[in-house]
Amino acid sequence: MKHFELTRAAAVAASEVLADWPAWLSARPAARKDSRPRPLVLIEAPSNLGLKPPKPGKEPGTRHLPEALARAGLSEKLGAKWRTRVEPPPYSEAIDPKTDIRNAPAIARYSIDLAKSIGEAIDMGAFPLVLGGDCSILLGNLVALRRRGRYGLFFLDGHADFATPETSLSHGAAGMDLALATGRGPEELANLAGLRPLVLEEDVVLVGFRDEETLPEKVAAYRVEKLRSVGVVQAVRREIAVLRLRGVRGFWIHVDADVLDPSVMPAVDSPEPNGLTLLELTAILEELLASDLAVGMHVGIYDPDLDGDGRYARGLVEAVAAAFERAGRGTAPRNTPIR
Repeated sequence: MKHFELTRAAAVAASEVLADWPAWLSARPAARKDSRPRPLVLIEAPSNLGLKPPKPGKEPGTRHLPEALARAGLSEKLGAKWRTRVEPPPYSEAIDPKTDIRNAPAIARYSIDLAKSIGEAIDMGAFPLVLGGDCSILLGNLVALRRRGRYGLFFLDGHADFATPETSLSHGAAGMDLALATGRGPEELANLAGLRPLVLEEDVVLVGFRDEETLPEKVAAYRVEKLRSVGVVQAVRREIAVLRLRGVRGFWIHVDADVLDPSVMPAVDSPEPNGLTLLELTAILEELLASDLAVGMHVGIYDPDLDGDGRYARGLVEAVAAAFERAGRGTAPRNTPIR
């Protein structure tokens, strides 16, 4: 199918014209065609294959994320009735000599397995919420969507993740995932299932990053300062309108816990200062989840090994659950408090 093409400049201009309408400013994103929320499917994806070891002989603790969020009450707060799990291959500290990326062959295999489960959930009319380990899981998420057409990506992350094997100090795919997803890097991961690119640069919206990576010009990029200057809700609303005008079938939501400020989420492998508050994260997710274009979401990088009493898991769960409920996709009590 030939997709409707629209330059980003034209799409932004059109969205800004719409934003001048009072009704548009005050309204939510377009309501879903079916007012009944799609059933929520939790897909556990406990892969830490994309990270370097925190110290020799120790695996990254992100593999325990699904269990930690379950203990914090995520399923109950969301009213999720279906859960499945995609087990990853064993973790290795070794760097693959062919690609110069840790666990590259295992990540490639796992991405295809994960894509199958996500695709099945989408095809049955469900909304997949992927509870992951690290950010390399993005590849499996996007393989599932790419097989079904053209989709956009809202990438909420403290880092832009456009590293390459040549620039990465860790040699971990978790810092290269967005580069790989847009077709950059070794064939083994940048052209999964022959679908390069998994997402077009102009269909990517970076939200909340603080690092200094050089980004492709077509990517819509909102550092935290710009996001707050524009307004977190206004920025997200505008970019949803841009994607809609560009003709995408929907968009995926990627949430790396390090998009949050270390004061509320220090339990990550690479914390960055000056991140989002829990309230800001909830506001952004609420706006995204309220859109009829939202087709699925991933939460990753939180490391329970760095959260002895589980307090940071509880904060993350409260923020996510409140966003789902306020967007009409969850069953948590109204006005769920966020600390």
